Amino acid sequence: MAVFRRDLTFGSDAETTRFAQALAPFLGPGDVILLKGDLGSGKTHLARSLIQARLAVAGRIEDVPSPTFTLIQVYDDGVSEIWHCDLYRLGGPEEVAELGLEDAFDTAICLVEWPDRLQGLEPGGALSVTLTMTDRPGERRAVLQGDTARWQMLVDRALSERVDG
Repeated sequence: MAVFRRDLTFGSDAETTRFAQALAPFLGPGDVILLKGDLGSGKTHLARSLIQARLAVAGRIEDVPSPTFTLIQVYDDGVSEIWHCDLYRLGGPEEVAELGLEDAFDTAICLVEWPDRLQGLEPGGALSVTLTMTDRPGERRAVLQGDTARWQMLVDRALSERVDG
């Protein structure tokens, strides 16, 4: 059962990026974000923006490709490993165990695209972000849900601190 839910609208890719940049500094090892949505809904864009924001604080500029074919890309920002996972091509939960993802849920920041492929292995305490495109070009809706009050606090702080413009 979700402790909180936020329904947001991002009018452009830039607004999605600003939200991800605002949320990034509040994350730490053990934080898991489950990114849901159809192909092209902005899951990778949000993950890429968040990762690049964390790497920038560490003085690193790095290309952040989609992990569609590699399944997992791992980054280190000097504070935490960041696992960016795209599970679209997985056949079942037994393949999740082979990737070592369950251990990473406890020790790294994990951004998981297509979390439905986890089939019951979703970690408790994760933030769920469901993205859908609207009829307006570049606009997407985001439904954020979490089962801990901590996620509500982090999302609210990110929303209040994001820089628009």
